[in-house]
Amino acid sequence: MLEISGLNGFYGNSRALSDVSLSVASGGFLSVLGRNGVGKTTLMRAVLGLLDRTDGEIRLQGADISALATHERARAGIGYVPQGRGILPRFTVEENLQLGGFARTSGRGAELEALVYRMFPVLREFRGRAGGNLSGGQQQQLAIGRALMSDPSIILLDEPAEGIQPNIVEQIEQAIVSLNKDLGIAIVLVEQDIQFARRASSAFAILEKGHVVASGPVADLTDELVHRHMAV
Repeated sequence: MLEISGLNGFYGNSRALSDVSLSVASGGFLSVLGRNGVGKTTLMRAVLGLLDRTDGEIRLQGADISALATHERARAGIGYVPQGRGILPRFTVEENLQLGGFARTSGRGAELEALVYRMFPVLREFRGRAGGNLSGGQQQQLAIGRALMSDPSIILLDEPAEGIQPNIVEQIEQAIVSLNKDLGIAIVLVEQDIQFARRASSAFAILEKGHVVASGPVADLTDELVHRHMAV
């Protein structure tokens, strides 16, 4: 599905990722873990083609996408839920969802919109409301729904539970698991909640200073690894 080999990423002349190699199987679930500032968001941006420069190889479903523009990567099947949600606050819920379909190459728009509203009923209720007038948790649901509207084969989610009320976090976690288990969409999740990563993921990777320092099946995510690489 997604294969990253020897990836280096740069902001200007500053190297932010060094020789990162990871893979996510079709329908797999990879949690990317690590302390703040170690390169997790940078990795997401590199996969999306948003860094100043990268080298190495990124392959999606066997095709090399390393040289593609960001919109072409989206059309190839990558959905993205950015840290901070990134919705358009003056656009309505419905308009935000429609924008999410700009990269869709299938004719499943109405079907996907109905799926989003079943998954997040509050969005149907508020579909005419401006996104900026939603709560933080509702905006996060909208951001996930917007990503789903592109009909992706893989979704990258960057800290989707950050700053969300605990009762809404559970709903968001259930939705992410459903995307993976019920719809077969591969997931790459940047997450601080180790227990959620253990419950939901099939694999993990820990970053430190732009390097992968540990990775493997989630059963190998031991307390010792967490303490060594993530304890503050």
